[in-house]
Amino acid sequence: MPAPEGFTWSERGDEVVVSHHGRVATVLRGDRARDFLDDVDRGDPQELMARLTGNYRRGNERQARQHPRNRGR
Repeated sequence: MPAPEGFTWSERGDEVVVSHHGRVATVLRGDRARDFLDDVDRGDPQELMARLTGNYRRGNERQARQHPRNRGR
């Protein structure tokens, strides 16, 4: 599975804005924003932002697309 990419984040007052390819994906406030800022320095920021937004691939998209019930969609 390829590593997530295209995520950026910025602080806006007491909020953290997470964007994906230039579009706002989520806005974190309060404890979630503080936790994010603590965690972003420790791990892979792209992976962390992908998990927070739910915007990451699971590796089975091609297989699911070819399933008989999904053909023609």
